[in-house]
Amino acid sequence: MPQATSLAAALSRELGVEAELIEGDKGIFDVEADGKLIFSKFKEGRFPEAEEIVSLLRD
Repeated sequence: MPQATSLAAALSRELGVEAELIEGDKGIFDVEADGKLIFSKFKEGRFPEAEEIVSLLRD
């Protein structure tokens, strides 16, 4: 879960928001904001970069 922890730290540092980390099954790594899926590891085939998620949330 190091990717999730690192992303949560970046969101706190860059945007001042607290991330809720929920452990999923089978390598699921989704990022949701306000009930909307903004990144899916399954769909993209990779983990997100922290800067990428920060940018998506700023838009």
